[in-house]
Amino acid sequence: MNLYKGAAYLLVGATLTTAIGCSDFLKEEDPSNLTPDSFYTIPDHAEAALASVYADMRFFGTDGGIFSSTWQLLEAPTGTSTTETAQNSDLNNLYGLIYDGRTQHVINWWNGLYKVIAQANMVLDRVPGITPMNENQKKKILGEARFLRAWAYFYAVRLWGNVPLITAPQTASSEDFRPSPAPQEQVYELIVEDLLAAEAAGLPWMDHSGRISLAAVKSQLAKVYLTMAGFPLSRGNQYYQLAANKSLEVIEYANGNPGSINLYPNYGDLHNENNGNRLEHLFMIQYNVIVAGNPMNNMFPNFKPVTFQGPSGTGSTVPTIEFYNSYEPGDRRVINQEGFFYTSYFTNGSGAPFDLGAPYIFKHFNRAALGTFGVPGNRANNLNVPLIRYAEVLLMYAEAQNEVGGPNALAHASLKRIRDRARLETPALGEFNANSFREAVWRERWHELCYEQITWFDMIRLRKVYNELTNGFDNFVGHVNLSSNQPLRNMHLLMPYPLPEMQNNPNLTPQNPDYP
Repeated sequence: MNLYKGAAYLLVGATLTTAIGCSDFLKEEDPSNLTPDSFYTIPDHAEAALASVYADMRFFGTDGGIFSSTWQLLEAPTGTSTTETAQNSDLNNLYGLIYDGRTQHVINWWNGLYKVIAQANMVLDRVPGITPMNENQKKKILGEARFLRAWAYFYAVRLWGNVPLITAPQTASSEDFRPSPAPQEQVYELIVEDLLAAEAAGLPWMDHSGRISLAAVKSQLAKVYLTMAGFPLSRGNQYYQLAANKSLEVIEYANGNPGSINLYPNYGDLHNENNGNRLEHLFMIQYNVIVAGNPMNNMFPNFKPVTFQGPSGTGSTVPTIEFYNSYEPGDRRVINQEGFFYTSYFTNGSGAPFDLGAPYIFKHFNRAALGTFGVPGNRANNLNVPLIRYAEVLLMYAEAQNEVGGPNALAHASLKRIRDRARLETPALGEFNANSFREAVWRERWHELCYEQITWFDMIRLRKVYNELTNGFDNFVGHVNLSSNQPLRNMHLLMPYPLPEMQNNPNLTPQNPDYP
């Protein structure tokens, strides 16, 4: 039964009871006052509760103050972007590497992730008791909830290190209502446990509705294992092997089912809203203007008429010229309006061409919504935000396999597929050794996965940063971000705990090193 219709029927029943007798009414509980005990009673409730967990992932695009969004926490410190507005002090502090626990983006990430965790915990606690309910449906919902909890904790542990580990619904009377941070090793144990449970939940290989698929679970497991192999856990070869094995499972399925999982032939296909949750897009945050439109508009140029809105946009995340120039000559990814950048567009989205005067990020530009030459935009920016692409899976396999045994034929082929799409030559397998292949893969990660909120975590797990001027890699500590000419320091390996959270929870101590 539809939840809203069900509530209406119950309200009618309450009205009839009132007409029969006041004393009976006073004994009745208000059936429209939903609580965890009264809500989790039928399968539709389980589906609705799970939908709320998915919806909470959209904290990603919430307000980070004037001209800024929450996701920019993971872009500004990388050094691959800069800002044209400089009107948001918190964002400026992120670019300048002087952020702290009062920075709104840090606070938003903490609150957003723990809301996802809380909602997933509620599903995991209450859905098992719903009866009657199809067991396969129940198993699938619980698997999706465990994936989403793992997804949130994976961000949290990489951002802050030791974090509170909450696995059950909380109330003010809960014994651990103000939990202390758990060692990050324990957090990773839960992440892996949750993802393995999701992998066994009977999910389809791909799900065009945007729900968790088996491809997403296996790819996320590969990401987790690859991270655990590197810093700060430094689990090494065993976990590189696990990452290689898990990404290989996705590659083998893709090779046998190229119509289901594959690379898109053209980069424009990546930001065509009709391609959401298909082929290369293994996992995305779902957006629709009825609920919330795509949140990447801070990548628009500052007050230049590239969309139907005319001179608008904030320019608060734009590429540095050094990063733009670091692509190899002929790389298709920097061809105007064909790859990941654009240097000209059409007045008000669909009018006369004009020069932008600098490169801007085209990777999240929705032509259908915003306009293209001679075709006005429909103004409904329903473009999803990509979280895992098949391109990343290929690069994860190439990197992990190289670490455990040097580059093999499939690792080389995986790297070559990324470069082939960019129309770049790839040296033969025999021309690589383990060190040169490692840096070749890292370089492709920087150039292929840029502006997808991935690069910062590569910097953390590798303790290396791409140097746009030398085309090599610097140590994390001491690398100077060209966006601000400020060096990365040891403190930047972790984010600060949010100050409001520390004030609310006195057990959230000590603050991460070197932050006030």
